[in-house]
Amino acid sequence: MATPGESKVVAISSAEKGTSQMHDLYATRPAAGFPAPGDDLVEKPLDINDLLIDNPTATFFVKVEGDSMEGAKIFSGDILVVDRSIIPTTGKIVVAAVYGEMVVKRLVIQSNGTFLMSEKDGYEPIVVSDNDDCFVWGVIVGSVRVL
Repeated sequence: MATPGESKVVAISSAEKGTSQMHDLYATRPAAGFPAPGDDLVEKPLDINDLLIDNPTATFFVKVEGDSMEGAKIFSGDILVVDRSIIPTTGKIVVAAVYGEMVVKRLVIQSNGTFLMSEKDGYEPIVVSDNDDCFVWGVIVGSVRVL
């Protein structure tokens, strides 16, 4: 069972193949706000799905709750983009099922064992052994946050 505040998955949805959401991407990079008047240099249309999704059939989205991954800039309420086709390797941030609960952690594989690590002090590493009810669901490839 997760510690209170542990970054856990509270909702899951899949990527829909064939959907697109096109927006203009401006060639200029204003410090803040909108492009200057008369600045109509559109670099190319930007499809949010193309930006975030490489493999639609293996990609899903999860909403995270908790604060244990704040050091990795993952905050409670963020929507994470997860790709199941990527091989989880040490250092990757992953969604893992641990004793039936989905958590978001950094995967660390060392000679002395495999661990799921938080990115905030106060959280113990989750030690993963072969006979544990634990497996990696996918690798985090992006994050969406409403400001």
